[in-house]
Order: sequence, then structure tokens, then C-alpha cells
Amino acid sequence: MSTISLITGASRGLGRSTALSIARKGGDVILSYLHRKEDADAVVADIEKLGRKAVAIQLDVGDVTSFPPFVERLATVLRSTWQRDSFDHLVNNAGHGDVAPLTEMREEAFDKLVDVHFKGVFFLTQKLLPLLSDGGRIVNLSTGLTRMSAEGWSAYAAVKGAIEVLTVYMAKELGHRNITVNAVAPGAIETDFFGGAVRDTPAFNRLFADMTALRRVGVAEDVGPMIAGLLSEDNRWVTAQRIEVSGGQGI
Repeated sequence: MSTISLITGASRGLGRSTALSIARKGGDVILSYLHRKEDADAVVADIEKLGRKAVAIQLDVGDVTSFPPFVERLATVLRSTWQRDSFDHLVNNAGHGDVAPLTEMREEAFDKLVDVHFKGVFFLTQKLLPLLSDGGRIVNLSTGLTRMSAEGWSAYAAVKGAIEVLTVYMAKELGHRNITVNAVAPGAIETDFFGGAVRDTPAFNRLFADMTALRRVGVAEDVGPMIAGLLSEDNRWVTAQRIEVSGGQGI
């Protein structure tokens, strides 16, 4: 029986790369998207071309009131598509960036970062636990900015720091179900995150490349396959860890 992985925010970037990497390893995928339905449908089509099953479901991870209907929809999809009542892997990937100095951060922007990156992860995982198989896997996306600092990223890095602490507690509390929980912390990546700043701004790209042991910034395909590998049975003894995937950024 193939595995079923649920990936939030998988219509693009790291989520898309993770979804396709899982499919290449023989797994099926349920992906969530916020606005980009066409992009999500394209990921589903790409997965199906690989001979695997995939379904896209709309979800706003920053709105906890949307979680109960999402879980109901997920349960229906599991029964109708896979004839199952559970899934195997949860990748909490959905997110956004917002940069401002400490003195200029707006409360509205701060609250949105908390809602999406911390509160949403906490309560979505809580709501999904009855559907997550014993022996399953949870991966929470963090950032290299919890280890090294960059001006303007204090709020974003702080909520990701909270995710890293939460990951340890999840691993402890879910260990009796043989569920592993880890945090993956990418470095600077060429995606459309934060308006594609790393990808599309040569000076910004070079700055981070010069800070990295491998002398370049990352691409989504540097991270997605690593997450897919972490979900495999080969890594059943890895839990409560922060795993940085940055090419040696800031060493």
C-alpha cells in the first residue's frame, strides 16, 4: 500500500518540489492551496503523470475556523480516492514572508505571521491527528534565520523559532504513537517566496551565495527531495530534530 502525504501550500515552491519528490518515490499526495487553484491542479496533473494519485483541497492555514470543514473534506477524499480513513505524512509547509525592522513592524502583519506560521500549524496539526496514522511522520518547515540573523526578519524568525520548540514537544507527546516530528530549516532559496527576492534580485542572490559554503543559493529541488527522504521508513529513528538544508549558509 502506498503512503499518502498531506502537504500544505504545495501549489508552488518547496511544497511543489516536495510533492513531486514524494510521487517519484512512489507515494500519493494530498496538497492544499490558498488562491492558486490552477497551479495546484497543475501539480496534481504532474503527479498523475508519474503514475501516482493526487488531490488538491483549498485551505487557509491562517484561519482556524476553516480547519473543521477542511478535515471533513479530507476524510471524504481519503475514503473516496483511497478507501482509507487515515493518511501517513503531514508536511506543514504553507507560509509567507514579511520583513520590517522591529521599530516598523505593523501589528496586523505580525498577527498574520503568527496565525499562519505558528497558530495555524499548532491547531491544524491538532485537528488532523485523529486522521494521521500511527507510525506516521510530521515535518514542520522552519528557516535558517533561526540560527543566523538578518535585519528586518525578527518577527518571521521568531515564529519559526516557536515552530522549532513546538516540534520537540510534538515529538515527545506523539512518540507513544510512533509518530516522528522534525523541523526542516531551509537557507536562502530561489523561489517566489517574499516576491521572489532571492531569485530575482542579483545583488541579494549574490549576498547569500557568498555566505554559503557551496557558493550558491538553493533551489526548491535542493529541499523537496530531502523532505521526501525524511518521510521514508529509512528515517524512522529521526525525531525531535532541527535539520538545516542550506548548503552551509553562514558557517
